Amino acid sequence: MRRRLSKGLLVLLALAPAMAHAKDKVAPDAFSVTMPAPPPAPPANGSIFQGAYVPLTSGGRAGQVGDIITIQLVERTAATKSNAAGTQRDGNIGLTPPSTGPLSLFNPSDVAMGGGQQFKGKGDASQSNALSGEVSVTVAAVYPNGTMLVKGEKLLTLNRGDERVQIAGIVRAIDISPDNRILSTRVANANIRYVGKGEIARASQQGWLQRFFSIISPF
Repeated sequence: MRRRLSKGLLVLLALAPAMAHAKDKVAPDAFSVTMPAPPPAPPANGSIFQGAYVPLTSGGRAGQVGDIITIQLVERTAATKSNAAGTQRDGNIGLTPPSTGPLSLFNPSDVAMGGGQQFKGKGDASQSNALSGEVSVTVAAVYPNGTMLVKGEKLLTLNRGDERVQIAGIVRAIDISPDNRILSTRVANANIRYVGKGEIARASQQGWLQRFFSIISPF
């Protein structure tokens, strides 16, 4: 029996790193840069100008696959929750025994009792997040209704680790400014990831063995 427990513990310890480092699966091309497809050969129809049609009102605004759009990160969220509860209940009962007869042997304090119950509870929770900066992405697809799928990432290699900002989502052409900028709050179905790796990121995390025991702990 002890050998089986020892083997089971060794198996759990061997699988602990994989369990501790399990993360959300992200497709390899979720934030990859999209390059424009080569234009087809122009038809030999004898005309002088064979360029693609671009409305004069659009100017240099991005609108085709491979165009670059700068997304301004202005994410800021805050949430606060508070609750409190309190209950109280008291009860008393008392009887006065007769002054004559067999019950006169009892004192008034012998047939009196009381009870009380009180409860107080309170809970508070708050959370806030902020992310600012700029990330340039490329147009990955253009849909018939005028919306566009954009995605891209920015990688910063520092002396103490790497920082990566990734973003993908759907934008409207009308929300893009003339200088090809758009706020991150205008991105639909936005998938924004800010991750880092290196000694600073590792120092702010628990070790794999400690995370393993935190997962299986019933407390």
